[in-house]
Amino acid sequence: MWGIVIGLISGALMSVQGVFNSEVTKQSSIWLAAAFVQISAFVVCVAAWLVTGKDGSISSLWGVQPKYMLLGGAIGAFITYTVIQAMNQCGPARAVVFIVTAQIVVAYIIELMGLFGVEKQPFEWRKVIGLAAIIAGIITFKWK
Repeated sequence: MWGIVIGLISGALMSVQGVFNSEVTKQSSIWLAAAFVQISAFVVCVAAWLVTGKDGSISSLWGVQPKYMLLGGAIGAFITYTVIQAMNQCGPARAVVFIVTAQIVVAYIIELMGLFGVEKQPFEWRKVIGLAAIIAGIITFKWK
């Protein structure tokens, strides 16, 4: 149950963040806005790490295997950039529809193929039907 609540909060925060970042971009530049987002996130994360009792040492990061798992922050920079661009070009609602759909499709492919250390899951037609329903929803949502 908490996972669902946290997921809903995450989605809501992502939408609000996308709108905020788009406005910062309009008043500065895309890469400056993206850099500010990443730097401010870094500051918040370090503060939270210090406040919560430093559960893990900095050196533990160098033990992470495989090493490509450490690219999450770099990927985050491009996520920030693409969300800002999508929000500016499509508007918040359309952008989020496309973003969430892409997240679901890619997450399902990761599960099906067992990529990045995720436990491989069996193919299920009901999930494909769900994806088709989402795509039908996009078409309906976009329809003028």
